[in-house]
Amino acid sequence: MSEKNHVNNLLLLIIATICLSTSGPLGRFIDMPTVVIIWWRSILAMIFLFTFCAFKGIKLKISAKDRITFFIAAILMGAHWITYFYALKLSNVAIGMISLFTFPVIIALLEPLFSKTKLDPIHIVLGIIVMVGIYFLAPEFNLENGHLQGILFGVLSAVCYALRILILKGQVANYNSTMLMFYQVAIVAVLLAPVLFIMDTSNIKTQYPYVLLLALVTTSIGHTLFVNSLKYFKASTASIIGSTQPVFGIIIAFFFLNEIPTIHTFVGGALILATVIVESIRSKTQ
Repeated sequence: MSEKNHVNNLLLLIIATICLSTSGPLGRFIDMPTVVIIWWRSILAMIFLFTFCAFKGIKLKISAKDRITFFIAAILMGAHWITYFYALKLSNVAIGMISLFTFPVIIALLEPLFSKTKLDPIHIVLGIIVMVGIYFLAPEFNLENGHLQGILFGVLSAVCYALRILILKGQVANYNSTMLMFYQVAIVAVLLAPVLFIMDTSNIKTQYPYVLLLALVTTSIGHTLFVNSLKYFKASTASIIGSTQPVFGIIIAFFFLNEIPTIHTFVGGALILATVIVESIRSKTQ
């Protein structure tokens, strides 16, 4: 790969990371019930991704043996999105995004349950560092405190995200990633459709520009560019650059939502993101 192509691919990976990082500020800003936001995000992303698949001639056929895997992964993705947006609403962009980024260490700790690999002692150490980071994030361990609730929802979101990755890993490696994402958002949209009859959706009249941004920029463009980058970079390299999402999210929230993180958030965030970088570098050398 030439130097020019390398720079172009690196730039696209950074753009993908910035696109993905808009999920935090948008999730915090959009004034609708969380589950309604996720339904709109899913149905619009489904349309965008289907159009992309049709334009690129990507086949949408799934093997019968993989359908249950797709379905479970979709449920986990929906749960991940919903709990993540609750984390953002209950706390702020910094705490919500940093809590979510405990997922690489959670994957490392859970992976032995899904494969024949043994638990690496270093993952226990990284897990402890993550716990210390969460301790710094939490202002007080009172379950009525919004920030603590936000952290708990953020970590629950990270668990759902980690389980989704572990379930999909290997079993559906032969499928196009955009097609895989299309089916998952389609399943989430169908499963959440009943909320339209239960919850207030009238705010979509004023919120649709931001919901469109969430579905197009964050979900469709961000996901497609990031997955496409794996053709040119190792997963560990993409993960390290991807771990800057909370940083970009905090910067966007500072300018557009006037959210200023506390020193405790910076310390806790630094500890958690350090474990992401350490694990990414370790996976590169193994």
